[in-house]
Amino acid sequence: MMNRVNFSQVIRSASKFSVVALTIGLATTIAGVKYSLAQQKINLVGAGASFPAPLYQRWFSDMRNSGFEVQVDYQSVGSGAGIERFTQGLVDFGASDVAMKNAEIDKVGRGVLMLPMTAGSVVLAYNIPGISELKLSREVYVDILLGKITNWNDKRIADINAGVNLPNLPVTVVYRSDGSGTTGVFTKHLSAISAEWKKKVGEGKTVQWPVGIGGPKNDGVTALIRKTKGAIGYIEFGFAKTARLETAALENKSGNYIKASLESAKSTLAAVKLPENLRAFISDPQGNNSYPIVTYSWLLIYSKYDDGAQAKGIEKMIEYGLNEGQKVSADLGYIPLPENVRKTVAKAADKISSSYQISIK
Repeated sequence: MMNRVNFSQVIRSASKFSVVALTIGLATTIAGVKYSLAQQKINLVGAGASFPAPLYQRWFSDMRNSGFEVQVDYQSVGSGAGIERFTQGLVDFGASDVAMKNAEIDKVGRGVLMLPMTAGSVVLAYNIPGISELKLSREVYVDILLGKITNWNDKRIADINAGVNLPNLPVTVVYRSDGSGTTGVFTKHLSAISAEWKKKVGEGKTVQWPVGIGGPKNDGVTALIRKTKGAIGYIEFGFAKTARLETAALENKSGNYIKASLESAKSTLAAVKLPENLRAFISDPQGNNSYPIVTYSWLLIYSKYDDGAQAKGIEKMIEYGLNEGQKVSADLGYIPLPENVRKTVAKAADKISSSYQISIK
């Protein structure tokens, strides 16, 4: 009888051990599945231009909310700082409103791909109480920025704004205080239309402004314009749209006064052929209906990524931006890329990962 009891106990003990072992095995397997799923998430960090930041942040927020396998943290620090961090290898990708120069590219040992992902207009937004329509000729807005025109009721402004009751109000120029691609685009345009500007100030991500007050990033300039009566400053069209700031109609190369809009920006891009290296500079575009200050905005991508999963994640991020991302561009004041440009960008980006191919929908 004793032997039977002992035998039964052994059986029960063995059964318990088997259950425990099975439970441990299942838990390990389940944990392994969870770990595997977690590993499938690819986290990327990028930094750069504030010009496209509202659009990029919308893309990356939508990607997170949809459970997309690539999660992106984008830091809006300005094009200058973005290029620096990218060059130093501190981020997975950068962003800039001005394409990198050859000397800058040479500093990046891993190679550089510059991919235009969106485009937008740089506007002169203003805060003149009661004035919702304002035209500025090329000579006039250059002279405002040079500090030659200091009051809004100046005869030169009044002559091209017949019927507009311009106030006796000092002009306050607002500019970017940080290294900025928006500044690079804007000053390139000013240098193209004014020999005096080119000689006295020139172009670049940072310049010595003759007059005015500075604010950081597009956000800072927008805030200063909003709170300063008589202010005028250059910002990306989407920021002006969101802040409900008035924008001036600017004289284009054909002599027509054009306000920034999706249609006028498309007219500008239509007059520009994107070169093979994808670096297009639009300093003073042709076209009767072209808005004069339009730019592509580039993602700065390394040619080589040591981590295969990261390389694949970069391509998937680009694919999302070229497809789903373009659908929300116009709502935020940006120009959706034409299909031929999207295909060109996709072809260039497909060199990043050998295990993934971008599809344009």
